[in-house]
Amino acid sequence: MDDSWQETDDTPKDECGVFGVWAPQEEVSKLTYFGLFALQHRGQESAGMAVSDGQRMVVFKDMGLVSQVFDETTLGTLSGHIAVGHTRYSTANSCQWENAQPTFMTTSYGDIAIALNGNLTNTSELASWMADRDPDVVVEDKECMDSSSDTMLLAGLLASSPGPCEKAALEILPRLEGAFSLVFMTNDHLFAARDRHGMRPLCIGRLGSGWVIASESAALDIVGATYLREIAPGEMVRISASGLYSQTFAEANRRECLFEYVYLSRPDTILNNRLIHNIRVKIGKLLAREHPAQADLVIPTPDSGTPAAIGYSIGSGIEYGLGLVKNAYVGRTFIRPSQSLRQLGIRLKLNPLRHVVEGKRLVVVDDSIVRGNTQQQVVAMLKQAGAAEVHVRISSPPVLWPCFFGIDFADPNELAARHMDIEQMRDHLGADSLGFISLESLVAATHVPAGDLCRACFDGCYDVCVPREEISALSLSDEGIGQASDEKLVVHKQEAS
Repeated sequence: MDDSWQETDDTPKDECGVFGVWAPQEEVSKLTYFGLFALQHRGQESAGMAVSDGQRMVVFKDMGLVSQVFDETTLGTLSGHIAVGHTRYSTANSCQWENAQPTFMTTSYGDIAIALNGNLTNTSELASWMADRDPDVVVEDKECMDSSSDTMLLAGLLASSPGPCEKAALEILPRLEGAFSLVFMTNDHLFAARDRHGMRPLCIGRLGSGWVIASESAALDIVGATYLREIAPGEMVRISASGLYSQTFAEANRRECLFEYVYLSRPDTILNNRLIHNIRVKIGKLLAREHPAQADLVIPTPDSGTPAAIGYSIGSGIEYGLGLVKNAYVGRTFIRPSQSLRQLGIRLKLNPLRHVVEGKRLVVVDDSIVRGNTQQQVVAMLKQAGAAEVHVRISSPPVLWPCFFGIDFADPNELAARHMDIEQMRDHLGADSLGFISLESLVAATHVPAGDLCRACFDGCYDVCVPREEISALSLSDEGIGQASDEKLVVHKQEAS
């Protein structure tokens, strides 16, 4: 069966959103439900939660959106005062129930449940280390030894330790390479940890006498929690009846994902004490300065292009308007359309307002071009609706390099910018002009020092170790690649082929 028609939306996808709560006076299953609902944009293929009353842990997870997986009856069976939740996006090869989270495992020191956002880059070494550990310690679930799930492997690592959980975590977390924000729980404790680079976001909120952990601050807002702070890179927190306790498991080497500022995080989320919406508006203003256009109307590709389009309008003085309407109720569909309906493509999700765009010279602002399929169809739709000109402006630089840290463009052959220059991309899209913001302006808009950001997908500087086999798969030359510890490589800046 050819499923290529299913994914007309080729925007970047982050792999997960995580949520945790410790709140004795609250219905934690419902808090987790609404927290995951706020994080639905970070993953739409599966959802789940684990809940404990201090003695017994129950896990419920399934494929689908949060609203499809849970209902009032299900939530009513998940009683307790501690919970962790997860919403997942996956690649096609791992879209199966077995990889839905949280991952549950029984250990010598009790039950654990884990929810992870990110991607570990040293799983082979971790699996070998686990196999070589104390032979007297038995891991009951041997699937974790060779599972494709980083979370299952991590659960196995924790289970192979004699415990207790906190001691095991502090031994294991410093060994993890790559990107991770994670929440995990025992029957009576909630834990959260963020990798030493801080690549994936994670924050803490206060809720009455309880605490909330979430991938984004917007999830705190929806459950009525007060934002306190981000969990620092290399920090683990433990929450129990004794309160919140923090400790450092690794020295921070901050490399936050720049794509969180461009696209992944919700616009109402706070990162580094700055509202994402305001950063994206500033990106749009800088984009207008770098790539002006003679036009009548600025419109966004909803919803991801909206803040930058507002900024472009302010920076250029060109009127802002709504030229495309998004169907808010379209998720991923598994219903095969007829041959004639296949031609509709992106119209399932977007439709032009003909009377707004007809005869107008348009600036269409979007957040990124990865494969280029969506933008090509958008340009065609707008011209079919009577637009006189369509000028495409992108609020990130060209994506030239794959991501190994949790965003779904790991295959360089899928990246349009690796195979076409700007003029060729413009011609491919059918646009009258095409402009990308510079990397320097994008970084400046975040107010984060360039050295504290992971920019690898834009400039090829992988300051975080990447496994040798991944580099080999890219067929990259060794020129510009530096040797790092533990048989991993750090890729430095190269020109795209």
